[in-house]
Amino acid sequence: MILAIPYQKSYFFIVTEPSQSFFKFHSITENITMNKSQIFKNLITSPEILVMPCCHDALSAKVLEQTGFKAIAAAGYGLSGSLLGKPDFGLLTATEMINQYRNICSAVDIPVFVDIDTGYGDVHNVIRTVQECEKAGVAGLFIEDQVWPKRCGHMKGKKVITTEEFIPKLKAALFARKNKDFIITARTDAVGVHGIAEGIRRAKLYAEAGADMIFVEALHSLEDMKKVNTVLSRLNIPSMANIVEGGQTPMLSSKELQDIGYNLVAYPCSTTFTAVKAIKDMAEFLLKNGTTSGYQDKMLTFNEYYDFIEGDKIRLVEQELTVCK
Repeated sequence: MILAIPYQKSYFFIVTEPSQSFFKFHSITENITMNKSQIFKNLITSPEILVMPCCHDALSAKVLEQTGFKAIAAAGYGLSGSLLGKPDFGLLTATEMINQYRNICSAVDIPVFVDIDTGYGDVHNVIRTVQECEKAGVAGLFIEDQVWPKRCGHMKGKKVITTEEFIPKLKAALFARKNKDFIITARTDAVGVHGIAEGIRRAKLYAEAGADMIFVEALHSLEDMKKVNTVLSRLNIPSMANIVEGGQTPMLSSKELQDIGYNLVAYPCSTTFTAVKAIKDMAEFLLKNGTTSGYQDKMLTFNEYYDFIEGDKIRLVEQELTVCK
C-alpha cells in the first residue's frame, strides 16, 4: 500500500511491504526544492516587484507564509538575534546558519532566499556552503564582498575585499549549484566604504561574472538608487533593494521602488523588530500586573495557535501510520 502524506511541509510516500513489519519512506523534497527555485526565478523576473520580508526562525516564517507572501528571506541579522541574542557581527558559523535555513524551509511551502555572508572561507568553502543550502531546501542566496568577520550592511565600520578576491567566490557559487534555476545574487557593500562610483563598478563586474541578480547594499539616496538601476537595466539583470527601518536607505514604497527599476525588495529586520517589541510589551504588562489577564486581546488563543501551527496535520500522520500497522 502507498500513502502520500504531507508532513512538515514535505511530502512522503509511505510504502508498506507485505512481508515486513516496517515502512519505507520516500521523500520528494528534492523535486519540491527544484520547483521552488523556478518559482522564485519567475517571481524576480516578472514585471511586478517582489516584496519579501525576512523571517528569523520557522515560526516567523509560517506567519509570513500564512499572511500571503509569495516568497520570504532569512538572513544573518535576524538569525544572530534569534539564535544568539547578539548583533549581526559575523558570529554565526555556516553550520548554524544552514541548520536554521533547513528548519525554515521545512516549515513553509513558499521559496526561501538566504544569506551566506562572505561564503565562510575560500572558494572551496563557498562551494560546500552553496551545495548545503541547496540540500536544505532554499531557492536562492546572496554572497557579499565584505571582509570577514562581516557586519550588518547598515552599520559603520564595514570593510570590503577586492574584486579580484570576490569574483572567484562568486564564480565558485555559480559553479556549485546543482539546479540551474537556483538564484545566485552578488551583494556589494562598497558604497559605504568607497562611494557610489565604486559600488556601481562592482555591480557591473559581478553582473558580467554571471550573477543572476545584483544587490547594492546601503544606498544613501534616491539619486544613487536610480544610478544603480540605470546601469543594471542596461545589463538586463534584476536588482534587489534592502529596506531597514532606521537604516541608511530611503524608505520608499514597493511601487516607488518598482518605478525606479527594482525587481525585489527585502525587509531584513521588520519581523525581528516587531517580535522584540511585542514580547517586551507583554513582559512589562505581566511584570506590572502579575497576570496576562487583560492582555489576551493582543495574543492568540490556545486554539488559534494550534490551528496556526497546523497541529491537525501531525495528528493526521499519526492516524495514517496507525492504519498502516
